[in-house]
Amino acid sequence: MSESWELEAPARFTVGTVGDPGHRVFFFQAFGDGVEAAVKCEKQQAVALADHLGRLLADLPPDGDEIGPAEALPPTELAWVVGSISIGVDRGRGRFVVLLEELLIDEDGEVAEDPAHLRVHLRPEQVRGLVAQVDELAASSRPRCRLCEQPIDPSGHACPRLN
Repeated sequence: MSESWELEAPARFTVGTVGDPGHRVFFFQAFGDGVEAAVKCEKQQAVALADHLGRLLADLPPDGDEIGPAEALPPTELAWVVGSISIGVDRGRGRFVVLLEELLIDEDGEVAEDPAHLRVHLRPEQVRGLVAQVDELAASSRPRCRLCEQPIDPSGHACPRLN
């Protein structure tokens, strides 16, 4: 069974990449309580999480804390692949709770029970840093073809609209 983590007060929670645009591997990374947890995710998962958290932040009164992107460090290892993501709000503590669950598929192709998880309780400024980091990573992706809107590989692009 894969390792699980619960970080009530992480020092950092962010998204990072390994590799070049077009061949990048995305990962969520959390540090706290002497632990580094890094789990592989899809770019779309990171963007969707940042989008949802950003909308939740917009519902809160501004606190004036400006924070830049929360950059990731090269991970020592990626423990598992993220399957599902849940978001909650702990209004009593003023925290956002993010739950990442492992993608577990058994030999029959069914979703297995009891996946590993990474649960982090984030302060609003940590969420702002995460959103800024995801925005920065998404902006650094491959340029898009103006005709077909598909990403252009550095090795070239055969646009289907020109055929």
